[in-house]
Amino acid sequence: MNLSIIIPLLNEEESLKELYHWIAKTLQSNGLLYEVIFIDDGSTDSSWEIITHLKNEHPQVKGIRFLKNFGKSQALHAGFAMAKGDVVITMDADLQDNPEEIPELYKMITEENYDLVSGWKKKRFDPLIGKNLPSKLFNFAARKTSGVQLNDFNCGLKAYRNEVIKTIEVTGEMHRYIPVLAKNAGFANIGEKVVQHQARKYGETKFGAERFVRGFLDLITIWFISSFGKRPMHLFGAWGAIMLIIGFCFALYLGIDKIFINETGRLITERPEFYISLIAMVLGTQLFLAGFLGELILRTKKNTADYIIRETV
Repeated sequence: MNLSIIIPLLNEEESLKELYHWIAKTLQSNGLLYEVIFIDDGSTDSSWEIITHLKNEHPQVKGIRFLKNFGKSQALHAGFAMAKGDVVITMDADLQDNPEEIPELYKMITEENYDLVSGWKKKRFDPLIGKNLPSKLFNFAARKTSGVQLNDFNCGLKAYRNEVIKTIEVTGEMHRYIPVLAKNAGFANIGEKVVQHQARKYGETKFGAERFVRGFLDLITIWFISSFGKRPMHLFGAWGAIMLIIGFCFALYLGIDKIFINETGRLITERPEFYISLIAMVLGTQLFLAGFLGELILRTKKNTADYIIRETV
């Protein structure tokens, strides 16, 4: 199979049939063998009934239905587990991503040997204040933090070599940082393609302004995981050592001062240096313990899915 198209969705009943027929027409005209995997992330409208109907009419269609809304990352994780195509394409279900971009993305993976190609919505049809400006700030911060030089991390239209999606693990809300996860896993050949962005045709966006707050928090998480995810003791141990050295230096100063210099008989516990020393040593010990616990967790953790599938077709 040449292609797996993974489409996470939430309450997109109006666009599903139109989107599938557009995808099918594009891929069939290019002679590509494909499957389309719809992941219903807890929709409350008739989206699942439409997916089931499409499955009954078209053997290329597959569907996964979650018990409730678990989020886009979990939807992509489930789709990646099911995908069988040599190249995997992810796209949104709201018709803002153009399926006619897929053949070129496929060629960039198969002929130009990219591991991952991310779409770049250079010209966007979204509100400037509500989406465009926060998105630009978010992408700038992501580039500087991760070292991955992409203009649009959050574009839903991406292409992957199959080995990439079978290697990385998308959890929490890390779907925004899949290129960073791929880079950390050793897939360094990451490209970008300007893609056509279209105005939403049906309904309203399911993402609010809070996603940018969560996005920046996730950016801190991905920075930590990228830098110290496999060696937490290097971070916590270093800061713990610094705190212990500071505490020891103040304690040594107090001891020398008490024995050789201080003639007034002032109690050590009355001096601020004593509390600085005490707090520094306590913090240093706690940081060391955090590093040890992190190392233990890394060696004992088990990967478990944080979503529940209700049914598949």
